[in-house]
Order: sequence, then C-alpha cells, then structure tokens
Amino acid sequence: MTVPVPGPPRPADPRAQDPGDLVARVMAALDVLDERPPAEHVEAFERVHAALGEALAAGSTGPA
Repeated sequence: MTVPVPGPPRPADPRAQDPGDLVARVMAALDVLDERPPAEHVEAFERVHAALGEALAAGSTGPA
C-alpha cells in the first residue's frame, strides 16, 4: 500500500489567486519528494506541471 503524495493545492478557480503565490506553493510541494519513493515522483511531477500550467493561464505578476 502506498501513501498518497501531497500535491499542490488546487483552487476552484486559479484566476482568483495571485499566480506567484500559487507557483510558490506548487514548487514547495516538490520539497517532500526526497522523502517519497521514486515510483511516486511521476504523479507528483504531473500534478505540479498541471498546476503550473494553470498559473500561466491565469497570468503572471512577476517581472517581465
């Protein structure tokens, strides 16, 4: 039995949040991967990729 890897938060509407804040929280989700078996990394990377795509779609508040 595997324990679910905590994924990045998935807000109901990513446009309702600051994209920079969302990116920081998503990237923080990668910090726990060193504690998880490699077999669980792919799923975590896929969730991060999807969340980062949502942040890009919502727009950027960072430097151009």
